[in-house]
Amino acid sequence: MGKKRVIKKTKEELLKERDKIEAAVKKGVQIKTSQKIREGKLCVFSSYNNTILTLTDPLGNVLYWTSAGRLGFKGAKKGTPFAASKVAEAMVQAIYKLKINRIRVFVKGTGSGRESAIRSLAGRGFDIISFKDITPIPHNGCRPKKPRRV
Repeated sequence: MGKKRVIKKTKEELLKERDKIEAAVKKGVQIKTSQKIREGKLCVFSSYNNTILTLTDPLGNVLYWTSAGRLGFKGAKKGTPFAASKVAEAMVQAIYKLKINRIRVFVKGTGSGRESAIRSLAGRGFDIISFKDITPIPHNGCRPKKPRRV
């Protein structure tokens, strides 16, 4: 095997990438609602590969969703805390456009982006009613293998 080369981006490339991400975050949000909704559920799903935020009304009908991949992050960058905070900023703009005041937050998954997404949401002035961790936890697990006979 040969030497591994690390590709370093120039400052110009990094600035272009940052501008592209910020433009995606600030892009207009298309939202369809027939009635005024004051309360919503926000589901944060964070895996090792991506962070997905979904905003629903109290009945569970999806009003808006966004993810790190939708904002232009690719590959391993989608699972980073930075990408999760940018996704949360995009969700905050959608919440402001919908004029939702009260939010219930449900967090699911074990990824690194869940904490940063929650922190980005918490400091935005919403009335957060509750945080709930709904990550599935196995109890008793799978059936063990048979003992080996020699």
